[in-house]
Amino acid sequence: MPEGATSSAFTPKGLRTNQGADETVRQLLRSLLERGDVEAVLALGRTGTGEEGVAYSLFADPDAFAPDGDARPLLPFMPANGGGLLSRLTLGGALVRPVAAVIRPCELRAFIELMKLNQGSLDNVFLISFTCGGVYPLETAVDGGLDEGMRGYWQGMEQGELDAAVRPTCRACQSFIPERADITVALFGEEHLDRQCTLYLNTERGAAFAQGLEGTAVTGGAEHAAIERSRGERDAFREELFAGVDGGMRGLIQTFGRCIGCHACKTVCPICYCQLCHFDSPDCEREPGYYEAELRRKGGLRVPPDTVFFQLGRMSHIALSCVGCGMCTDVCPADIPVSTIFSKVAASAQATFDYKPGRDLEEEIPLRTFREEEFAQVAT
Repeated sequence: MPEGATSSAFTPKGLRTNQGADETVRQLLRSLLERGDVEAVLALGRTGTGEEGVAYSLFADPDAFAPDGDARPLLPFMPANGGGLLSRLTLGGALVRPVAAVIRPCELRAFIELMKLNQGSLDNVFLISFTCGGVYPLETAVDGGLDEGMRGYWQGMEQGELDAAVRPTCRACQSFIPERADITVALFGEEHLDRQCTLYLNTERGAAFAQGLEGTAVTGGAEHAAIERSRGERDAFREELFAGVDGGMRGLIQTFGRCIGCHACKTVCPICYCQLCHFDSPDCEREPGYYEAELRRKGGLRVPPDTVFFQLGRMSHIALSCVGCGMCTDVCPADIPVSTIFSKVAASAQATFDYKPGRDLEEEIPLRTFREEEFAQVAT
């Protein structure tokens, strides 16, 4: 059984603390470092004096999680997909000493998908996640406005309402309750987040690492009426968002025709893990004769070529494992709604195979599984 998995003998527990969510999480992480339970903590933190400098960092100093420390573990921001970063940290082999990681549900699911593709190890990785209210686009931090919306964001979280300024894919996300986390921090739709916080200890290790936190035992789970209401609202927004996308070949060609071939979407995508992408390889470099032939045949051609082929090729590779994190749209300089398009195609592909990325480490990715009777109706 992978480290961190729940044994059949373990019963998940709930613990409600008498301090706010941010303070609770900081105290938990600080104690893990002070006791030596973990070597370091992967979490968001400030990189400079201003709030606009935010990045994932490995913190080994407990003081980073002091109230005025540089760590910002619950900040609604995603400068990179944390699942991809965990993959890079463990790609060379299992960690020698435990590391705690505070990541969002979509980042956790991306990490699980990457494990299925042999892109890292779960050993000695302690996973903390939380019920998610989405993240602000990257430009929010670049423009220096990340801190301005915090009060409204957390008020919305308490009421079970999403800020309209978060990424569109966040507003359409149905998988905002983490799965496979050792500890789940209840945030979305939880009242009085500044005065109390509920932790769900999902594994034996999660329960052991939470020792020392004072609080009251609670029963039940992270699901409640506000979350169900939000699911309905997110589903309605999802339908509206997807309705604005022409998923036919003509529509995709028109939309992806704006692509400038920078491949930034591939670079930030956690599921695009190839060391050398085909689209960056010499096989995709065109000889002068190609351009001459195309000029004679068409009378003109766009440069760089094959941008639509790149997008469709990438889509076919990752659709079943796409977690809809929204990183690709955020970095696109041509303002293409890449994540919306990919999420729409992914939703259809995943439904066809009854597959949810990151749901279960043991669940094979359909493209890597052969079933003799699969899609018999197509063969006939």
